[in-house]
Amino acid sequence: MNYLLAILLPPLSIFLAGRPILGIITFLIWIPALFLSGGLTHPMFILLAWFIIFEGRNRQA
Repeated sequence: MNYLLAILLPPLSIFLAGRPILGIITFLIWIPALFLSGGLTHPMFILLAWFIIFEGRNRQA
């Protein structure tokens, strides 16, 4: 479920993955990046969120 959320709202997904400070910082960078690049940077934030979710699952196991 968190991977699907990472596609739509990467900062929220990062926040829910247990990295709240990184989620807030990502949100502050994500909003201007969406408007200034026309959405071209969105895949970069998706990959970041997926990496953090994957890292969090490996850390717990």
